[in-house]
Amino acid sequence: MVSIKSINLESINKANRIVIKVGSSLIVNPNTGYINNSWVENLAQDILFLLSKNKEILIVSSGAVALGKTELNLQNKSLKLSEKQAAAAAGQIVLAKSWKNVFEKNQVKCGQILVSHNDLETRRNAMNTKTTLDTLLKLKVIPIINENDTVATLEIRYGDNDQLAARISQLVEADVLILLSDIDGLYSEDPKSTKKVEFIAEIDNISKNIEDMAKNTKSNIASGGMITKIKAAKIATAAGCNVIIAHGQDKNSLLKLIMGGKHSIFKANLTPLSAKKKWILSKRNKLKFIIIDKGAEKALLSGKSLLAAGIKASSRSFNRGEIIDILSINDKLLGCGIIAYDSKEIKMITGKQSKDIKKLLGYKLRDEAIHRNDMVIN
Repeated sequence: MVSIKSINLESINKANRIVIKVGSSLIVNPNTGYINNSWVENLAQDILFLLSKNKEILIVSSGAVALGKTELNLQNKSLKLSEKQAAAAAGQIVLAKSWKNVFEKNQVKCGQILVSHNDLETRRNAMNTKTTLDTLLKLKVIPIINENDTVATLEIRYGDNDQLAARISQLVEADVLILLSDIDGLYSEDPKSTKKVEFIAEIDNISKNIEDMAKNTKSNIASGGMITKIKAAKIATAAGCNVIIAHGQDKNSLLKLIMGGKHSIFKANLTPLSAKKKWILSKRNKLKFIIIDKGAEKALLSGKSLLAAGIKASSRSFNRGEIIDILSINDKLLGCGIIAYDSKEIKMITGKQSKDIKKLLGYKLRDEAIHRNDMVIN
C-alpha cells in the first residue's frame, strides 16, 4: 500500500460522499474470466484510506455478466437476452462474495443493492432506494451497487453502469463520482488509434466539441467506452457532483489519484444541495399543498425541517416524493418541498408528534414530513 497521510486532490479532499464506479475490464481478469482478486484487494486498501478520512463511499460495480459467462461456460458464444440474465444471476453471487470477503478482512461491512432504471426514475421508488443507501452509510456499511440485469426487459449493456453510477450520485447527493477505467481520462481522439492526441484535464462545460471527442473504446469484456462516461458526466454535474475519469488498472490506482495522479475532471457549477433545490423549484406542483401553523412557519424560516405536529391541513391526492407547496395559516406561500408521506398518511398524522407516527400508521418512514434539505423557502 502506498504510504500517504493526506489527500492532495482538492475535489476529493473537500468531498464528504464519494461514488466509485468500477468497470468490468478492471475487476475481471481478461485472460481467465475470473475475479482479479489482487486488484480488488488493492482497491479495498485504497478505499480504507478514504474511510479513515471520514469519507462516505458507495461502489457501483460492473462485472456480473462477464463473471457469469465464465461460471456457465458461455464465453465463446453470442448470448440471447435470457442467457445474459442467467449469466448476471450466476455472476452476481461471485461478485458480491468477492467484495464481502475483501472488506470483511478489514472489519468493514458491505451490503448488496441491485437496482433497475425504474427504481431510480420513479420518484417513490427512488426515495426508497435513497433511504436504504443513506441508512447503510449511517451504519458505516459500504453499498455495493449494480444494475439488476437478471430481470431486465431491454438488452443488457455492460457500459450502462457509467450512467447508473451517475444516477446514484445524483440520488445520494454525492460530491464526487470517480469512474475507474482502462483509460486515464478524456483525449481529443482515441489514444489507442492515434498518437496525435491532446489530453483534456479539466472540463467546465460539456460542449458538442467535448461530446465529439467521446469515441467508443474497444474491450473484450466491457462496452460503452468514453461515450457513456460523457453521458454520465452530464447527469452527475447537473446534480452538483464533480466527475473524475482515471486509470484504474495499476496497483493502488485510487491512492495515486488521491495524490494528484493523472485524470480528467468534469466540474460541476453547483453544489449537490444547491442543484437539488434548483430542481425542486422546477418541479413544484402548485395544485398540491400543505398548510402549517405559526410555530412551524417560524421553525422553517429559521432553517428547520417540517414535522407533522406543525401541519394544520393539506390538499388531496399527492404521493410520497412529490414536490408540493408549503402555505402559512394565512395562505401565504412559504416555499415548496419533497413530501415524505402521501396525502392519506399526512391526513392521519396531521398535528401529531413524530413519536406517534408509527402507532398511527403502523410504520414510520422518518420523523420529518419535509426535511430541510428537501425544501426551498421563499
